[in-house]
Amino acid sequence: MTSLTSQFHSILSSHSTHSREQQAEASQGKHRQRYRLPDPTDHQRVSALFLGPKAENAGFLREYFNIFVDKQEEGRKEYKFDDDQEFLTSFITDSKTFLDTQNEIRTQFTALADRLNKQSIPFFSPRYSAHMCMDVTLPSILGYGYTMLYNPNNVAFEASPVTTALELEVGRQMSAMLGYNIDKDDTSRPVGWGHIACDGSVANLEAVWASRNLKFYPLSLRDAMKPGAQLDFIADTFQIQTCKGEDKLLKDLGIWELLNLPVQTTLDIPGRLYDQYGVSSEYLDNVMNNYIIQTLSKDELEKRWGITNTPQLVVPNTRHYSWPKATAIAGIGSANAISMPVDYNARMRIDDLKTYLQKCVDNEQAVYTVVAVMGTTEEGAVDRLDEILQLRDDFAAKGLSFLVHADAAWGGYFASMIREPPSGSRKGKSDSFVPHVGLRQDTATQLESLGRADSITIDPHKAGYIQYPAGGLCYRDGRMRYLVTWSAPYLHQDTSGESIGDYGVEGSKPGAAAAAVWLAHEVIGLHAEGHGTILGEASYSCRRFASHWAAMSDDKTDFIVVPLNLLPSELAPDTSPKKVAQEKQFIRDRILFKDNIDLVRDQEAMDLLNQLGSDLNINAFACNFRYRDGTLNTDIEEANYLNQRIFEKLSVTSTSENPLEIPFYLTSTTFSQREYGECATRLKERLGLDASDSKDLFVLRNVVMSPWSTTVGRTGEVEF
Repeated sequence: MTSLTSQFHSILSSHSTHSREQQAEASQGKHRQRYRLPDPTDHQRVSALFLGPKAENAGFLREYFNIFVDKQEEGRKEYKFDDDQEFLTSFITDSKTFLDTQNEIRTQFTALADRLNKQSIPFFSPRYSAHMCMDVTLPSILGYGYTMLYNPNNVAFEASPVTTALELEVGRQMSAMLGYNIDKDDTSRPVGWGHIACDGSVANLEAVWASRNLKFYPLSLRDAMKPGAQLDFIADTFQIQTCKGEDKLLKDLGIWELLNLPVQTTLDIPGRLYDQYGVSSEYLDNVMNNYIIQTLSKDELEKRWGITNTPQLVVPNTRHYSWPKATAIAGIGSANAISMPVDYNARMRIDDLKTYLQKCVDNEQAVYTVVAVMGTTEEGAVDRLDEILQLRDDFAAKGLSFLVHADAAWGGYFASMIREPPSGSRKGKSDSFVPHVGLRQDTATQLESLGRADSITIDPHKAGYIQYPAGGLCYRDGRMRYLVTWSAPYLHQDTSGESIGDYGVEGSKPGAAAAAVWLAHEVIGLHAEGHGTILGEASYSCRRFASHWAAMSDDKTDFIVVPLNLLPSELAPDTSPKKVAQEKQFIRDRILFKDNIDLVRDQEAMDLLNQLGSDLNINAFACNFRYRDGTLNTDIEEANYLNQRIFEKLSVTSTSENPLEIPFYLTSTTFSQREYGECATRLKERLGLDASDSKDLFVLRNVVMSPWSTTVGRTGEVEF
């Protein structure tokens, strides 16, 4: 068995000394890193939750596939009436056509299974460390598989009474894990609400749609209050509170004030109209349908009101590609998705955001939403949500109101690591010792802040270990969902059940996805001793990988490996090449080749390990080579070619390649100089490249989701 270090040395050595033509605040003293020793039963429990890299739990799954059929047969036979007849008679089942058809099913299924076995990417293996894909949990397989036999459609309650209820419960579970209030009796905070979407892109689109509709609702209401309009009778008495805290008649507000009403103030309007004037929700909806943006369009409303500075949405340069797509689809325009620069850790620069928001105040430029990314897709970086939320409050006092959306498609489930388990803990003895680590304090602080964001994207099919399709969206104030209601009469049929299809972008959607997520949540638990344990073990593996990327090369190797995330010694005010070299040697001596028990007993080593790598389980890094005289290559194109070759060696890039022959999987990305700015420049400098060259940088990525890398005898060698 070959160690990761040996494999990587082998790949690099074949390219590092040749040109292309020759085939060539992890800071000391800020926050102490947080981790806990696992209970010996933790990994035993994790091991029972998956089929396993070598299908070790195949017997269990086989047993339940048999139960699938037994329970389905039982359920179908329970639905009977006296005049029911036998449908599949022996005359049919004994016929040649019937038997030939069954044989064709067997033949084609076997062919499909063999093709998948031979040509699929082995996401289930700890050798796979590329995209956000891993083995899905057994509870999710059972939940999806059995429910799939009923094929419920969660667009309408009448087509999915059970799975609609499960999806609503999943929404409450996710909302609670993220820090939202789900207690309807608690009137001190809004009541959260969430639902399953097909993916994070659609969840982001819905969030954009909701923020757009919210922003223009006060203007539409003003139109409905004009003399002679249906709501003109409230014009002289209906008061509203501006985001500066001033009480004014709604009819007296200017355009700027109308575009910047606080979220809760706008969401309170329908309830206040009923309480003060007896305006029913049905009547209000019928009236407002003539004035709202959904009917008239954004352009028409802006034209009516003379709005020349169209509202904008703010995202970091590391935003997912779904954000410009969402603004385009919503009619906002991708040009109005304003990107903020990122720092050397790929986090949004808060000072630049503050400067932009101040310009918005000065120029009366309305803002829909500021998006904080909680775990960037390429780098695992967590934006400073707590500081963004503080800016929201600060600028509200200046008259600028906007939503804060947390794109936690990747990072949302990491909030389970900061949630207390239910009373009672598991204690036991085990032959294996599998460490896991907690979140760095600063990352934990950002995840604690999720409960104050207005909306959150979260993907169960990423760090929730659920099969596709299972994205999700949660609102801090569940009334936000009414902003994206698009109901058709046939969906209701006088049922008391809530139809999730009334809200959001999607129509038909699989109830099986909701069942999969619900069963996984129920079995595993959305807390530190449940889902947090899986992610903790994966985080430990990720930081062991990070230690290799940080210390794999030195000044004598014919290549260098440079991780995006700087070492503590590189961040220290008194940094020097000597101190950086000493820290790398410490990693080699005290981390790389230590077994789990020895490493966890080494407090100093564990403290350093917990400062390595990104915020959330993704290692971005790049390589460069030395010429025969020992000097580093300075040409970005040459370095890109080397990294491209490594990527091609450790991935499947054509249909002719055999996925089963790849010994270890990585993926890649490109750091655009225009978008990554300081982040790309600093990484180029550390690679020894010409940082003044504006060419984009090809970067390798290592996403770690598997808990199995920590189970072998010497994880320090990362042997597979």
